[in-house]
Amino acid sequence: MQLFMICPIWGMAGQPLKDSLQRIKDAGYDGVEYGCSLHDPIRKEFMELAKVLELEVVAQQYDASGNSFAGYAHSYEAHLRYLASFNPLFINSQTGRDFYPIEENTALIQLAATIEQETGCRIVHETHRGKFAYSAATTMQYINSLPNLRLTGDFSHFCTVSESFLEDQQSAMEAIYPRVYHLHARVGHPQGPQVTDPRLPEWQYALDRHLHWWDQVIQYHRKAGTAYFTITPEFGPAPYMSSAPFTQQPIGNQWEINLYMCRLLRERYATNQ
Repeated sequence: MQLFMICPIWGMAGQPLKDSLQRIKDAGYDGVEYGCSLHDPIRKEFMELAKVLELEVVAQQYDASGNSFAGYAHSYEAHLRYLASFNPLFINSQTGRDFYPIEENTALIQLAATIEQETGCRIVHETHRGKFAYSAATTMQYINSLPNLRLTGDFSHFCTVSESFLEDQQSAMEAIYPRVYHLHARVGHPQGPQVTDPRLPEWQYALDRHLHWWDQVIQYHRKAGTAYFTITPEFGPAPYMSSAPFTQQPIGNQWEINLYMCRLLRERYATNQ
């Protein structure tokens, strides 16, 4: 199975797009995970640069909005169709809202399936706070009713929502692993979606728990004969990253932490056959 390590564009604002993508390429990443608003003025430049640099593209939908379900659904569809025009490997979508009834969130997932069929662009749905898949238990409800549901596994959110490392939710996680087609490799903990630095000894248990979950996903896809798998190390900038009082300076280096995770997982899954 081929492994693609994807770098998030999140946190790279303030520098020219050309410089950001070149830095991603030079660091050894295979692609970029890119989210944008509708009708982004740099779409053409982004697509040209990604092609020249031979960077795979994972499109990220996070911006759908609306004051009613109908308004949200209209915005959601517009964003998915727009991102499909980037010709990405797939779209990673933060879908629905945690307070929508299961019927409304299901309708959104089915809308995404229709768009996928019409555009030929695969759409996976991220496990994320505030969205339909905000906890392991809630995600199970959708898995049971939607046999074709595919997920991006960001298990850091599950930790925060449940205030645990999911020690008592093993059966739910075992049902979720086979549905995960993309990973966001950020390490969370019971009080937040991001540890300060996964290299620190005080976060070893948190890192080990996430590695265990990621291992299960990778092993499933290897056994299933999946052609390729994608991982985005997704430690974020402030306010995801803690900052110092008064100065608001981040206490860690987002780029260095994500690059550490990239190299750790590339080596782990190159040898963990």
